[in-house]
Amino acid sequence: MTGEKRSYLIGQTEIPARPIASALYLVATPIGNLADITLRALETLASADIVACEDTRVSRVLLERYGIRRRTTAYHEHNAASAGPKLIEALAAGRSVALISDAGTPLVSDPGYRLVGEALEQGIRVVPVPGPSAALAALTASGLPSDAFLFAGFLPAKAGQRLTKLETFRQVPATLIFFESPRRLAETLAAMVEALGGARKAAIGRELTKAFEEMRTGTLGELADHYGAADTPKGEIVICVGPAEATADQPADIDRLLLSLAAEMPASKAAAEAAKMTGGQKQALYRRLLGLKDAGGG
Repeated sequence: MTGEKRSYLIGQTEIPARPIASALYLVATPIGNLADITLRALETLASADIVACEDTRVSRVLLERYGIRRRTTAYHEHNAASAGPKLIEALAAGRSVALISDAGTPLVSDPGYRLVGEALEQGIRVVPVPGPSAALAALTASGLPSDAFLFAGFLPAKAGQRLTKLETFRQVPATLIFFESPRRLAETLAAMVEALGGARKAAIGRELTKAFEEMRTGTLGELADHYGAADTPKGEIVICVGPAEATADQPADIDRLLLSLAAEMPASKAAAEAAKMTGGQKQALYRRLLGLKDAGGG
């Protein structure tokens, strides 16, 4: 590629790209609004020897918007096993590779982490070029605590597995962030009410940074009712759920509540009453109570 002209556009101004060192560059790209890209990201994309994309057709729109005429190569979940070694080989030979996803920051819910791991094992430099992130955009606009948060990506598609996964997050003292398909939003919110409690504060971010951007806030119960009755929404969805309360929902408190109720009524009814009081799942509380009884707690 010696002699190839490399540049990018800012408005109507063509800016020559400067040479960059051999490294794997993780370049964050817009999550919707194409104006949300940094000057450093543009320069890196224009300068890199190889631009590796999750979907070359999607990335082409961004590159053309900024006048970046670079050949691209596909690197995604389905070809990572074959494409990854070729990129590592190019990096080992002293070339520069810019890795981008369809939207946002690479490695967040995509296979880029495998490439980074392989690069680090080979002693290849990895350089983050930060920028847009749907998870952080939703968190900052949600009104929920941001001092501690847990990004959990996509939940399992199967109902039972999804509920089991959600139960593992019940006591996490941090705001939870999930990605979700619009067609599964209603059932996922219903599962969150069952596993986490309907009183928990939450927010839904839809089509963030785009023309029809929406942030809807409320309790999980309120949001579940709304989306359960509404038509299937369109666009990308981010769900933020407030952290577990530091009082009544703690395991020791729940155990005491279960044992207290079980002293006055059958185990099944005690679990049902505890579910009403805590917002928890009846079946999970019933299993918890049986475990306490087996352990000699009552």
